[in-house]
Amino acid sequence: MSIPQSFIQELLARTDVVEVVGRYVQIKKSGANFSGLCPFHSEKSPSFTVSPSKQFYHCFGCGANGNAIGFLMEHAGLGFVEAVKDLAQQAGLQVPEDDLPPEERERAARQRQQQATLTDVLEKAAAAYRRQLRLSDKAKDYLKGRGLTGEIARAFGLGYAPEGWRHLASVFPDYDDPLLAESGLVIVHDDDGKRYDRFRDRVMFPIRSVKGECIGFGGRVFGDEKPKYLNSPETPVFSKGRELYGLFEARTALREHGYALVTEGYMDVVALAQLGFANAVATLGTACTPEHVQKLFRFTSAIVFSFDGDGAGRRAARKALDSALPFASDTRSVKFLFLPPEHDPDSFIRAHGPESFARFVGDAVPLSRFLLDAAAEDCDLGTAEGRAHMASNARPLWTALPEGALARQLLADIAAQAQLGVHELSELWGLAPAHAPQKRLDYQNNSYQRSSDKRYGHFSSDYAAPARRGARTPPVSRADHAARLLLSHMDFMEELSQEDHALLCALEGPHGLLFVWLERWFHEHGVQSWAVLREALREQPDCETLALRLMTGAHAQTEGDLRDLRAELRDLLDRMLVEQLKAQETEAIAAARTDPAALERYRALQQRRLALEAAGTRLAS
Repeated sequence: MSIPQSFIQELLARTDVVEVVGRYVQIKKSGANFSGLCPFHSEKSPSFTVSPSKQFYHCFGCGANGNAIGFLMEHAGLGFVEAVKDLAQQAGLQVPEDDLPPEERERAARQRQQQATLTDVLEKAAAAYRRQLRLSDKAKDYLKGRGLTGEIARAFGLGYAPEGWRHLASVFPDYDDPLLAESGLVIVHDDDGKRYDRFRDRVMFPIRSVKGECIGFGGRVFGDEKPKYLNSPETPVFSKGRELYGLFEARTALREHGYALVTEGYMDVVALAQLGFANAVATLGTACTPEHVQKLFRFTSAIVFSFDGDGAGRRAARKALDSALPFASDTRSVKFLFLPPEHDPDSFIRAHGPESFARFVGDAVPLSRFLLDAAAEDCDLGTAEGRAHMASNARPLWTALPEGALARQLLADIAAQAQLGVHELSELWGLAPAHAPQKRLDYQNNSYQRSSDKRYGHFSSDYAAPARRGARTPPVSRADHAARLLLSHMDFMEELSQEDHALLCALEGPHGLLFVWLERWFHEHGVQSWAVLREALREQPDCETLALRLMTGAHAQTEGDLRDLRAELRDLLDRMLVEQLKAQETEAIAAARTDPAALERYRALQQRRLALEAAGTRLAS
């Protein structure tokens, strides 16, 4: 849905970023601002500040910054529309849905009300199960036998569903309430309409959304009877293919550890958190889906899938590979951890200790190697037939990858394993000539060449990536780099001079239009995150196309030390200004033949250019 910018501005005006951040981070008054430990990276001394006057948060350690919408997107993992709706609900505002017909708006309102009501019912059941755990020696002894402490049980909200068919009748006065069946707590028999509790005599694991709301349960038996785990059914608030157990609890640990550890069971997650791996999450009795991977990449840029080393574990890993490939960009890491066949993560870490498990994680198989192994499975690479079979298996896997350096390198690896040249494999797969490796780009076309200076490593581009879905990817220009830096770090706009603004806004085509729009937006609304800018750009189609290409392409990474990025932007602008001055010098020399004043203009331009080049010796190269 498209949300009007006027509503977003009104929403932000009514929202207190201090209150929003304070729901998730412990902050305290420090002068005019509030401060606390940054939720986006691990630190011991507070460098995270929230400004009530600017309605803005900023971390001086990692550079994270933004407004209330951006915070919910980055910390709670919400999409832009989800974050806006969350804040609107807190502010008592109705999100405009003018683009929907009346019947759709009414249906959406009913759905939101139903979801809120179902969550209330599930939260009440979760509280009842927690009370029952405190009263049950059987359940407490079981958890203690698995090595869990009361602290970890409280952190994950563990509970106990007692024996008996209708325990929840003592929790909910109206046991016939349809919401109990809609939430999955109660089963209604088809033949006679009799009702009974779904979960009986099981340890209960509440499943929480990224906002911390209870949306379902997983129940584990004490012995070996089947099913060992029983999950809530699909409901309006719960979908196994989209949710991950432990994600809410793991949010901070994901950033501290730098990766997400994906396991297959509830107990794995809780036991790993108990022993120092609080960054673990689990799929909910189903194979890993693209929605799972996409959700995890909202919180971290690295995922390690953990599987048993048996055949079932290998098959599960193969499905996870298929789900992860479309998201395996050059700035992300995906690995696969295979434990010995007799172990799952819970049993392994208890038998061998956290240090040994950490070593296994460090030795996990990278996606690139696992892709090659998967393609070569059951293929005899010692024969031409086997190599041809491998290349055929590899094609759909490679095609699923996003464009970038990883795809290019894997194309070469697949070709080498098939004993073919890269051009031969490209031709065999029907790729356009542009998809084959390109010669080094010429600096004369204003592309940004690879440099030994680390500052330029973020945007190095001395090749054209395999553009499998269209024409050859255009070289990354200085204007592209400048736009990407300013879209990623809008606060850099505060440091631009009048000359810089004039230079950027005078560029031809979509770049100039984008810079004009960005400057106007900055003066009207102040610093905004890319998430907010992305939504605002929907109303600027000429600028939106360029911005999306820059921010989602193969070279969209803008991470790094802020000082380095600022220096990089300054260098880019100075280079562009030097080129502009050279062009103006040429025009002035030509005009001097008929206009004596043009000679003075030429000398002034030359003096300005030489001063710039003297300030940075690299500019003259």
